[in-house]
Amino acid sequence: MSTWRAARPSRRPLSGGSTRLWLGNLGEGQEVGMVTRERELMRVPFGPIHPALKEPVKLTLLVDGEEVVDVSIELGYVHRGIEALAETRNIVQVLHLVERVCGICSHAHPLCFIQAIESIGGIEPPERALYIRSLVAELERMQSHLMWLGVMSYQAGLLTLFMYALRIREGILDVLEEFTGNRVIKEVNTIGGVRRDLDDRIIARMRSAVKELRRALKLLIEAVHDKTLESRLEGVGVLEHGEAVELCAVGPVARASGVDFDVRRDDPYAAYSQLRGKFSVIVRRGGDALSRTEVRILEVLESTELVEAILDELPQGEVRLGKPLLRLSREIPAGEDVSRVEAPRGELLYYVRTDGREFLNRLRIRTPTLANFPALMAMLRGSELADVPIILSSIDPCIACAERVTLVDAREGARRTVRLSELRRGGG
Repeated sequence: MSTWRAARPSRRPLSGGSTRLWLGNLGEGQEVGMVTRERELMRVPFGPIHPALKEPVKLTLLVDGEEVVDVSIELGYVHRGIEALAETRNIVQVLHLVERVCGICSHAHPLCFIQAIESIGGIEPPERALYIRSLVAELERMQSHLMWLGVMSYQAGLLTLFMYALRIREGILDVLEEFTGNRVIKEVNTIGGVRRDLDDRIIARMRSAVKELRRALKLLIEAVHDKTLESRLEGVGVLEHGEAVELCAVGPVARASGVDFDVRRDDPYAAYSQLRGKFSVIVRRGGDALSRTEVRILEVLESTELVEAILDELPQGEVRLGKPLLRLSREIPAGEDVSRVEAPRGELLYYVRTDGREFLNRLRIRTPTLANFPALMAMLRGSELADVPIILSSIDPCIACAERVTLVDAREGARRTVRLSELRRGGG
């Protein structure tokens, strides 16, 4: 069976002129049943709508009994054309556009974009603004990881842990709402700084929320190592260190496989160069779903330490440059830059090319989820069919959800819809 690396992605037109992209060898047009010399394999469509997904994506699984032999990923169901839209709008409008690429990472995307714009324009934001950018980034990381823990717990059948994780997350969202005015789209970043400053009241509120979260994390860490959850996650979806490096995995997925890399430490941005000694990069060697869970939980703990350090060392001064935003954007010369940040799911990369007339010639976004799809395919090969929802959730994909999977019997040509609860029990 050939691997993803040997396959050329294939495209098929969608209505409206968009395209779908296949990663793998099981694209549209192949036979449902594939017969080898020793056994008959069955192709199982998984998605595009499924509870383990936050946006529609289709996995085509080639299975031998209950074992996944190969997998392909089909993308394009929610393609919005953001990169093309960005090339028809001015820089200020693009700032609001990239804020909406991802609701969970709505601070990381504009931060990455603005860093590229500021680099092209030679703009130096005030130091206090850099600290505030890092502060919001860590609060965003905490709420993202806690939401992921809730989703992962749900997939494992632990509804109490699911509800507890989301309840704890509410405290962080409340603080973000008090500071930014929004729970989701935060709109803190602007060219040359940030839009909002911290006062004594919100600083005290943040300290209180972080202190409460640190207490709650003790219970979460104990729950993760409870035998019920540990036995469900251990040894599931293993990604070896060499595979993680070869397939260019990023973020917690890579660090759970022993890859000691974090953009905040290894290519610092915002205020992270001043905060290098204030946090540790969490690395595990197991490479399984349990290791990925441990990395994210402990990263939340490290983020609480970082928030405390930022609030302790927050410099005085302005939070943005004195020039109006539109004037600043019109002064950006023609140029190009690559910017990257450590988003909650991993390394987020932006390529920006400006035309010197307030607009962009090109915007290219490489998200962590897209970078981790080849690693996901490696995890799925050799796994049990019932483990697919757990493995998929363990990489924290940025994709949407419903609740069904269709099984196709290649011998009889029959289809039947199986609910996720049946799949967890091994039904089908």
